[in-house]
Amino acid sequence: MKRMMILAGTVAALMVGGQAAAADGKAVFDKSCKGCHTAMKPKMGDKAAWAPLIAQGADALSAVVMKGKKPMPPKGGAKSEEEVQAAVQYMIDQNK
Repeated sequence: MKRMMILAGTVAALMVGGQAAAADGKAVFDKSCKGCHTAMKPKMGDKAAWAPLIAQGADALSAVVMKGKKPMPPKGGAKSEEEVQAAVQYMIDQNK
């Protein structure tokens, strides 16, 4: 019985954590990406500029961000790969 309670608690924590990670994309964007992606290309909201990037997929875009691409520094200013992935997914969702 005690194991079931622990397991249920762990599953619940993971589910909440997953939802929080999805919500973090906007916060990471606002903190680390917004300054450049509202002033430089590809700008948020420019669906034509984002279309070929989105077509590459989230994993490919995240890999570019992790390495950096002038003038963007590695990780685009984010702290972790998870933050990069959340911000990339947020930007994809906003520019479809």
